[in-house]
Amino acid sequence: MAKEFVIKVPASSANIGPGFDVLGISLNLYLTVTVKIDPVAFGEESRKDPNNCIIVYEGEGIEQVSLRSDENLMVQMALFVLRSNKVRTFPLGTRVSVHNQVPLGRGLGSSGTAVVAGVLLANAVGEFGFSKQRCLDYCLMVERHPDNITATMMGGFVGSFLRKLSASEFETVHQPLNHLLSPEDTSVFPTDAPLNLGTHVQYSWSPKIKCIAVIPQFEVSTKLSRSVLPKSYKISDVVFNLQRLAVLTAAVGSENPSSDLIYPAMQDKLHQPYRTVLIPGLSSIVSEFTPETHPGLLGICLSGAGPTILCLATDNFDKIATDVVARFNKENIECRWLLLEPAYDGATMEEMSKL
Repeated sequence: MAKEFVIKVPASSANIGPGFDVLGISLNLYLTVTVKIDPVAFGEESRKDPNNCIIVYEGEGIEQVSLRSDENLMVQMALFVLRSNKVRTFPLGTRVSVHNQVPLGRGLGSSGTAVVAGVLLANAVGEFGFSKQRCLDYCLMVERHPDNITATMMGGFVGSFLRKLSASEFETVHQPLNHLLSPEDTSVFPTDAPLNLGTHVQYSWSPKIKCIAVIPQFEVSTKLSRSVLPKSYKISDVVFNLQRLAVLTAAVGSENPSSDLIYPAMQDKLHQPYRTVLIPGLSSIVSEFTPETHPGLLGICLSGAGPTILCLATDNFDKIATDVVARFNKENIECRWLLLEPAYDGATMEEMSKL
């Protein structure tokens, strides 16, 4: 029986303002995956792959993304979920066509979109019927920072945390993905994901607030970006962020969002000051762009691990964006920018046909 379904997974911005490893927002920039399972049309071609999966890719990152099923993060994630549920491989004749709008390594959650897409792919192929919350458990086995991944899966503006693990659960979730997918004994399946790994809440978001993403044309890996952070923090800096976090999560949901509240509440002392060494111009951009210099601007921060800058605004979008681009140009950094909104539905899967 031939089947076709479409998975859409939004980008995300994490670490919003003071919300380091806590706050994330999904954005209407998508990784779209069209899956066709047809043994007659694609059976012979899919047999050439050890996992019966043909991958076709277009869009952002086309030169960087592997089309081998055992090297592609999305397909690896899908195989992990399938094998955790005692399904060794994809059905014969599986063809996965990817169209990606999310730039890689720019702080817009590209790896998170691949992980979420992989879990939804497995859920559809295996017909497991998992809820989004259960799908999130599998994502959090690999993406251990829940802010990006939760926003991408659930949609909207979210706060999240991971629950405390038992000793056996800790061992399970810290196994490397390649070990889970390639055990020495191929008859052994990976340990299934523990239940309810993450907890989240969706906050209100004013429809008047748009997100300007200014995207420099260079990459910053999450690993490198984390390597510059201190091992410990001063209590005063932690309190600084906690105070602003409490204000920001309420202020952005106001019917008439106020820059008097949001701009100071977007300040951070836990990650942005340390990441200025990786992103030329970051320090001056987050300090010099204000509601006074740029009316309509509500707040400005680094998106995820960077280098993308996220500006929250209600007006004057072109001026704000082009001036941030111009400031990066002074550092000989080329940029592009996008005007985005929250993707409230989060990740979705729609069955197109079953013949």
